[in-house]
Amino acid sequence: MADVGPESTFRGLPLTPEQDAEVRHYIKVKTQHHLPWDTPELRAMIREMIRPPEIVDEDSELDADDARATAERARSSIDEAMEPFDASEDWHAAVDAENMKHPRG
Repeated sequence: MADVGPESTFRGLPLTPEQDAEVRHYIKVKTQHHLPWDTPELRAMIREMIRPPEIVDEDSELDADDARATAERARSSIDEAMEPFDASEDWHAAVDAENMKHPRG
């Protein structure tokens, strides 16, 4: 397999070999159909490819886990035979009570 680096990728962009192959395939298909290949679609595809990966905020994941745990504890205190409106009010009250028992940071 040929060494793919910035000097040999499409327009010298920092693409992986798979991304470079995808760009070149897109151009080849467009050319075969006698269509313009330098399109907004291609530019968007390349922009997405070279965008740095999103950094996952571990604190927000922990907050989501805490919220799920609170909701589960609150749900366990609700009687399933209740009317939906009453159950909703009781669930919200139980969530508030759980938040008071287990305050976050």
